[in-house]
Amino acid sequence: MIAAAHFLALLSPGPDFFLIARTSLSAGWRTAGGVCLGIALANGVFIAAAFAGMAVLQAGSALFSVQQLAGCAWLIHLGVLFVRHAGSSTLEVPAPGKHAVPAARPLAAWFRAAGMGFLSGILNPKNALFYASLAAMLTGPHASAGWKTIYGIWMFSVVLSWDVLVAILIGNRGVLQRFERALPWLERISGAVLILLALGVIAVMAFR
Repeated sequence: MIAAAHFLALLSPGPDFFLIARTSLSAGWRTAGGVCLGIALANGVFIAAAFAGMAVLQAGSALFSVQQLAGCAWLIHLGVLFVRHAGSSTLEVPAPGKHAVPAARPLAAWFRAAGMGFLSGILNPKNALFYASLAAMLTGPHASAGWKTIYGIWMFSVVLSWDVLVAILIGNRGVLQRFERALPWLERISGAVLILLALGVIAVMAFR
């Protein structure tokens, strides 16, 4: 459920999506790959920080319960926003401007794009809150170091793979239009999954 919620949340476009789209359209998907890696690394920092933070809390303690409830509240809030604003997102990508990554000097452009991607991901406070909320969902045997490592590798890999796929496909206008038509339902499903996940954890806590 946690892995599915993480993946579904990726499908709703945010600042990272538009940075990838703009870079891919202006400088090509290979340069946009640098943005994708930078974003994935930023997500990796938040994943490691969130899971390491949970390691200092003991399951069943008051502090752990408070963090779980806070994480559930954030996921419910995020889910409600997804459902309420489903269909209001637009995938119209702004025309390349002065901040677009230049096509000249491919290697330098790639590293610059990677830096832009990392800053986009690391400066987004929603990423920190989202991963902290997911980490708070892990209890019992699934909160072991081994499972956290598996979840962390999965989340990092999915972020990188999805972003690279977006960078490759974004130049195809037909693909973009089909995704835009499906976006409202993807947002509704994402919101519902996040809400159900949070309510499930609350129910387990209530009957523990």
